[in-house]
Amino acid sequence: MVMWKIIYTKQALKDKQRIEIAGLAPKVKALLAVLTQNPYQNPPPYEKLLGEKDAFSRRINRQHRLTYQVYQDEKIIKIARMWTHYE
Repeated sequence: MVMWKIIYTKQALKDKQRIEIAGLAPKVKALLAVLTQNPYQNPPPYEKLLGEKDAFSRRINRQHRLTYQVYQDEKIIKIARMWTHYE
């Protein structure tokens, strides 16, 4: 089985600190583990983001989402955000 590589945007790295402070790190780690195995695995459910090519999101909780882009040929997942976009 092919493992997917995860990379982070600068914003996602900032969000990572907020996630740890908020106590949501275990949930995010579980989602990242799913993504490294198969970014299209369902469950947990994901949504295709409108307007961006190969961009998806998964819920961390009611307020926060993990958003990411899939680069199929390179087997790379780029984490864009791990915090709400409503702030």
